[in-house]
Amino acid sequence: MITVTHNHAPYIGRCLDALVPEVSRIGGEIIVVDNRSDDQSAEIARQYPSVQLHINSTRQGFSANNNYGMALAQGRYLLLLNPDTEVKPGALETLIQFMDTHPQVGMCGAQLLFPDGSIQPSPRRFPTPGSTLARRTPLRLFLRQSALNQHHLMQDLDHSQTQAVDWLLGACMFIRREVLATVGPLDEGYFLYVEDIDWARRMQSSGWQIYYVPTAQIVHHHIAVSDKKLWSRYTWLHSQSMIRYARKYLLPKLPLLSIHRHQDRIWQATHSLQPEQ
Repeated sequence: MITVTHNHAPYIGRCLDALVPEVSRIGGEIIVVDNRSDDQSAEIARQYPSVQLHINSTRQGFSANNNYGMALAQGRYLLLLNPDTEVKPGALETLIQFMDTHPQVGMCGAQLLFPDGSIQPSPRRFPTPGSTLARRTPLRLFLRQSALNQHHLMQDLDHSQTQAVDWLLGACMFIRREVLATVGPLDEGYFLYVEDIDWARRMQSSGWQIYYVPTAQIVHHHIAVSDKKLWSRYTWLHSQSMIRYARKYLLPKLPLLSIHRHQDRIWQATHSLQPEQ
Protein backbone atom coordinates (compact mmCIF):
# COMPACT_ATOMS: atom_id res chain seq x y z
CA MET A 1 0.00 0.00 0.00
CA ILE A 2 1.34 3.41 -1.00
CA THR A 3 0.10 6.76 0.25
CA VAL A 4 1.55 10.22 -0.38
CA THR A 5 1.23 12.89 2.29
CA HIS A 6 1.52 16.65 1.93
CA ASN A 7 0.25 18.57 4.93
CA HIS A 8 -2.19 15.79 5.82
CA ALA A 9 -1.57 15.77 9.58
CA PRO A 10 -5.31 16.00 10.39
CA TYR A 11 -5.94 12.79 8.41
CA ILE A 12 -2.89 10.50 8.22
CA GLY A 13 -3.21 9.22 11.80
CA ARG A 14 -6.79 8.06 11.23
CA CYS A 15 -5.77 6.58 7.89
CA LEU A 16 -2.99 4.50 9.44
CA ASP A 17 -5.07 3.56 12.50
CA ALA A 18 -7.53 1.88 10.14
CA LEU A 19 -4.98 0.54 7.68
CA VAL A 20 -2.24 -0.96 9.87
CA PRO A 21 -4.41 -3.68 11.49
CA GLU A 22 -5.89 -4.66 8.14
CA VAL A 23 -2.51 -4.96 6.43
CA SER A 24 -1.02 -6.78 9.43
CA ARG A 25 -3.83 -9.33 9.33
CA ILE A 26 -3.63 -10.15 5.61
CA GLY A 27 0.09 -9.52 5.08
CA GLY A 28 1.70 -6.72 3.16
CA GLU A 29 3.57 -3.46 3.56
CA ILE A 30 2.66 0.19 4.00
CA ILE A 31 4.80 2.81 2.29
CA VAL A 32 4.27 6.49 3.10
CA VAL A 33 5.99 9.05 0.88
CA ASP A 34 5.94 12.46 2.52
CA ASN A 35 6.06 15.25 -0.07
CA ARG A 36 7.92 17.79 2.08
CA SER A 37 5.01 18.53 4.40
CA ASP A 38 5.09 21.74 6.43
CA ASP A 39 3.06 20.16 9.24
CA GLN A 40 3.45 17.05 11.43
CA SER A 41 2.51 14.47 8.76
CA ALA A 42 5.92 12.75 8.75
CA GLU A 43 6.19 12.77 12.54
CA ILE A 44 2.78 11.13 12.84
CA ALA A 45 3.69 8.43 10.31
CA ARG A 46 6.90 7.70 12.26
CA GLN A 47 4.78 6.64 15.23
CA TYR A 48 3.77 3.44 13.37
CA PRO A 49 6.70 0.97 13.46
CA SER A 50 5.39 -1.13 10.56
CA VAL A 51 5.19 1.86 8.21
CA GLN A 52 8.05 2.55 5.79
CA LEU A 53 8.42 6.34 5.70
CA HIS A 54 10.27 8.10 2.90
CA ILE A 55 10.68 11.89 2.87
CA ASN A 56 11.27 13.72 -0.39
CA SER A 57 14.35 15.86 -0.79
CA THR A 58 12.14 18.23 -2.80
CA ARG A 59 8.45 18.45 -3.60
CA GLN A 60 7.27 16.41 -6.54
CA GLY A 61 4.03 15.71 -8.35
CA PHE A 62 1.44 13.08 -7.41
CA SER A 63 2.51 10.71 -10.19
CA ALA A 64 6.23 10.92 -9.39
CA ASN A 65 5.62 10.28 -5.69
CA ASN A 66 3.38 7.28 -6.29
CA ASN A 67 5.72 5.87 -8.94
CA TYR A 68 8.54 6.02 -6.43
CA GLY A 69 6.40 4.19 -3.87
CA MET A 70 5.43 1.53 -6.40
CA ALA A 71 9.10 1.01 -7.29
CA LEU A 72 9.77 0.23 -3.62
CA ALA A 73 6.76 -2.06 -3.16
CA GLN A 74 7.14 -5.85 -3.28
CA GLY A 75 3.55 -7.12 -3.42
CA ARG A 76 1.73 -8.78 -6.30
CA TYR A 77 -1.00 -6.15 -5.86
CA LEU A 78 -0.44 -2.45 -5.31
CA LEU A 79 -2.89 -0.12 -3.58
CA LEU A 80 -2.56 3.62 -4.14
CA LEU A 81 -4.55 5.20 -1.34
CA ASN A 82 -5.11 8.84 -0.42
CA PRO A 83 -4.08 9.85 3.11
CA ASP A 84 -7.53 11.34 3.78
CA THR A 85 -9.13 7.86 3.76
CA GLU A 86 -10.12 5.24 6.32
CA VAL A 87 -10.30 1.63 5.17
CA LYS A 88 -13.33 -0.26 6.46
CA PRO A 89 -12.68 -3.73 7.98
CA GLY A 90 -12.43 -6.43 5.30
CA ALA A 91 -12.17 -4.01 2.38
CA LEU A 92 -8.66 -5.05 1.38
CA GLU A 93 -9.52 -8.75 1.53
CA THR A 94 -12.53 -8.14 -0.68
CA LEU A 95 -10.42 -6.36 -3.31
CA ILE A 96 -7.78 -9.10 -3.25
CA GLN A 97 -10.39 -11.85 -3.64
CA PHE A 98 -11.99 -9.98 -6.53
CA MET A 99 -8.67 -9.60 -8.35
CA ASP A 100 -7.74 -13.23 -7.68
CA THR A 101 -10.94 -14.40 -9.41
CA HIS A 102 -10.90 -11.86 -12.26
CA PRO A 103 -7.50 -12.10 -13.96
CA GLN A 104 -8.59 -9.84 -16.83
CA VAL A 105 -9.03 -6.90 -14.44
CA GLY A 106 -6.01 -4.61 -14.21
CA MET A 107 -7.45 -2.17 -11.70
CA CYS A 108 -10.33 -2.14 -9.28
CA GLY A 109 -11.52 0.26 -6.62
CA ALA A 110 -13.65 0.24 -3.50
CA GLN A 111 -16.86 2.14 -2.94
CA LEU A 112 -15.90 5.52 -1.46
CA LEU A 113 -18.08 6.99 1.25
CA PHE A 114 -18.32 10.52 2.58
CA PRO A 115 -17.79 10.75 6.37
CA ASP A 116 -21.57 10.88 6.84
CA GLY A 117 -21.87 7.46 5.19
CA SER A 118 -23.34 8.63 1.89
CA ILE A 119 -21.90 7.26 -1.36
CA GLN A 120 -19.22 9.31 -3.08
CA PRO A 121 -19.37 8.98 -6.89
CA SER A 122 -15.93 7.42 -7.52
CA PRO A 123 -16.57 5.45 -10.76
CA ARG A 124 -16.55 7.85 -13.70
CA ARG A 125 -16.84 7.99 -17.48
CA PHE A 126 -13.99 9.30 -19.55
CA PRO A 127 -14.07 13.08 -20.07
CA THR A 128 -15.63 14.53 -23.19
CA PRO A 129 -15.41 18.16 -24.38
CA GLY A 130 -18.91 18.70 -22.96
CA SER A 131 -18.22 17.21 -19.53
CA THR A 132 -14.95 19.15 -19.33
CA LEU A 133 -16.85 22.41 -19.87
CA ALA A 134 -19.36 21.37 -17.21
CA ARG A 135 -16.72 20.49 -14.63
CA ARG A 136 -13.54 22.46 -15.29
CA THR A 137 -14.64 25.91 -16.44
CA PRO A 138 -16.62 28.72 -14.75
CA LEU A 139 -19.69 27.17 -16.37
CA ARG A 140 -19.63 24.57 -13.58
CA LEU A 141 -21.44 27.12 -11.40
CA PHE A 142 -24.47 26.62 -13.64
CA LEU A 143 -23.96 23.03 -14.88
CA ARG A 144 -23.32 21.17 -11.61
CA GLN A 145 -26.71 19.44 -11.87
CA SER A 146 -26.65 19.17 -15.66
CA ALA A 147 -27.05 15.94 -17.63
CA LEU A 148 -23.43 16.35 -18.80
CA ASN A 149 -22.12 16.29 -15.24
CA GLN A 150 -24.46 13.53 -14.08
CA HIS A 151 -23.44 11.35 -17.03
CA HIS A 152 -19.76 11.88 -16.23
CA LEU A 153 -20.35 10.86 -12.59
CA MET A 154 -22.30 7.77 -13.69
CA GLN A 155 -25.31 8.87 -11.64
CA ASP A 156 -27.53 6.90 -14.00
CA LEU A 157 -26.10 3.57 -12.81
CA ASP A 158 -26.64 1.54 -9.64
CA HIS A 159 -23.64 2.26 -7.41
CA SER A 160 -24.40 -0.79 -5.28
CA GLN A 161 -23.50 -3.15 -8.14
CA THR A 162 -20.06 -4.46 -9.11
CA GLN A 163 -19.46 -3.28 -12.66
CA ALA A 164 -16.92 -2.38 -15.32
CA VAL A 165 -16.25 1.36 -15.55
CA ASP A 166 -14.08 3.74 -17.55
CA TRP A 167 -11.98 4.96 -14.61
CA LEU A 168 -11.95 5.33 -10.84
CA LEU A 169 -11.16 8.27 -8.60
CA GLY A 170 -7.46 8.17 -7.70
CA ALA A 171 -8.19 8.12 -3.96
CA CYS A 172 -8.25 4.30 -4.20
CA MET A 173 -6.58 2.45 -7.06
CA PHE A 174 -5.93 -1.25 -6.52
CA ILE A 175 -3.80 -2.59 -9.36
CA ARG A 176 -2.24 -5.83 -10.51
CA ARG A 177 1.58 -5.67 -10.66
CA GLU A 178 1.55 -6.97 -14.24
CA VAL A 179 -0.10 -3.71 -15.26
CA LEU A 180 3.19 -1.91 -14.69
CA ALA A 181 4.92 -4.24 -17.16
CA THR A 182 2.31 -3.82 -19.89
CA VAL A 183 1.15 -0.22 -19.35
CA GLY A 184 3.86 1.44 -17.33
CA PRO A 185 3.47 3.62 -14.22
CA LEU A 186 1.58 6.88 -13.87
CA ASP A 187 2.42 9.57 -16.41
CA GLU A 188 4.68 12.05 -14.58
CA GLY A 189 3.80 14.71 -17.13
CA TYR A 190 0.71 15.28 -14.99
CA PHE A 191 2.01 17.17 -11.97
CA LEU A 192 -1.34 16.91 -10.16
CA TYR A 193 -4.78 15.62 -11.22
CA VAL A 194 -6.02 13.61 -14.26
CA GLU A 195 -3.19 11.05 -13.99
CA ASP A 196 -5.78 8.51 -12.78
CA ILE A 197 -7.91 9.04 -15.91
CA ASP A 198 -4.88 8.74 -18.18
CA TRP A 199 -3.71 5.55 -16.46
CA ALA A 200 -7.11 3.87 -16.77
CA ARG A 201 -7.32 4.83 -20.43
CA ARG A 202 -3.89 3.31 -21.10
CA MET A 203 -4.89 0.15 -19.24
CA GLN A 204 -8.02 -0.30 -21.31
CA SER A 205 -6.07 0.34 -24.52
CA SER A 206 -3.78 -2.52 -23.47
CA GLY A 207 -6.71 -4.89 -22.89
CA TRP A 208 -7.13 -4.57 -19.11
CA GLN A 209 -10.54 -4.03 -17.52
CA ILE A 210 -11.36 -1.52 -14.76
CA TYR A 211 -13.91 -2.53 -12.12
CA TYR A 212 -15.83 -0.84 -9.34
CA VAL A 213 -16.28 -3.15 -6.31
CA PRO A 214 -18.81 -1.63 -3.87
CA THR A 215 -18.68 -4.57 -1.45
CA ALA A 216 -15.35 -3.06 -0.32
CA GLN A 217 -15.82 0.32 1.37
CA ILE A 218 -13.45 3.14 2.25
CA VAL A 219 -14.31 6.47 3.88
CA HIS A 220 -12.87 9.37 1.88
CA HIS A 221 -12.86 12.82 3.43
CA HIS A 222 -12.40 14.23 -0.09
CA ILE A 223 -10.58 17.48 0.59
CA ALA A 224 -11.10 18.46 -3.07
CA VAL A 225 -9.03 21.64 -2.88
CA SER A 226 -9.52 22.36 -6.59
CA ASP A 227 -13.28 22.65 -6.01
CA LYS A 228 -13.12 25.05 -3.05
CA LYS A 229 -12.63 28.17 -5.16
CA LEU A 230 -13.56 29.12 -8.68
CA TRP A 231 -9.89 29.84 -9.44
CA SER A 232 -6.76 28.99 -7.43
CA ARG A 233 -3.36 27.39 -7.89
CA TYR A 234 -5.03 23.98 -7.70
CA THR A 235 -7.65 24.79 -10.32
CA TRP A 236 -4.80 26.07 -12.51
CA LEU A 237 -2.97 22.75 -12.08
CA HIS A 238 -6.17 20.85 -12.83
CA SER A 239 -6.64 22.89 -15.99
CA GLN A 240 -3.06 22.21 -17.05
CA SER A 241 -3.58 18.49 -16.58
CA MET A 242 -6.81 18.57 -18.58
CA ILE A 243 -4.94 20.33 -21.40
CA ARG A 244 -2.38 17.53 -21.39
CA TYR A 245 -5.14 14.92 -21.45
CA ALA A 246 -6.96 16.70 -24.27
CA ARG A 247 -3.77 16.86 -26.30
CA LYS A 248 -3.21 13.13 -25.84
CA TYR A 249 -6.73 11.83 -26.40
CA LEU A 250 -9.29 14.44 -27.42
CA LEU A 251 -7.32 16.75 -29.71
CA PRO A 252 -4.30 14.68 -30.77
CA LYS A 253 -3.70 16.53 -34.03
CA LEU A 254 -3.47 20.04 -32.58
CA PRO A 255 0.01 21.57 -32.18
CA LEU A 256 1.59 21.78 -28.76
CA LEU A 257 -0.19 24.42 -26.69
CA SER A 258 2.21 26.98 -25.26
CA ILE A 259 0.31 27.08 -21.96
CA HIS A 260 1.37 23.47 -21.35
CA ARG A 261 5.10 24.00 -21.92
CA HIS A 262 5.57 25.39 -18.43
CA GLN A 263 4.19 22.20 -16.88
CA ASP A 264 6.52 20.09 -19.04
CA ARG A 265 9.48 22.08 -17.71
CA ILE A 266 8.30 21.50 -14.13
CA TRP A 267 8.18 17.76 -14.77
CA GLN A 268 11.57 17.66 -16.49
CA ALA A 269 13.13 19.52 -13.57
CA THR A 270 11.66 17.25 -10.89
CA HIS A 271 11.06 13.73 -12.25
CA SER A 272 14.69 12.62 -11.81
CA LEU A 273 14.85 13.67 -8.15
CA GLN A 274 14.52 10.71 -5.80
CA PRO A 275 13.06 10.93 -2.29
CA GLU A 276 15.40 10.34 0.62
CA GLN A 277 14.55 7.94 3.43
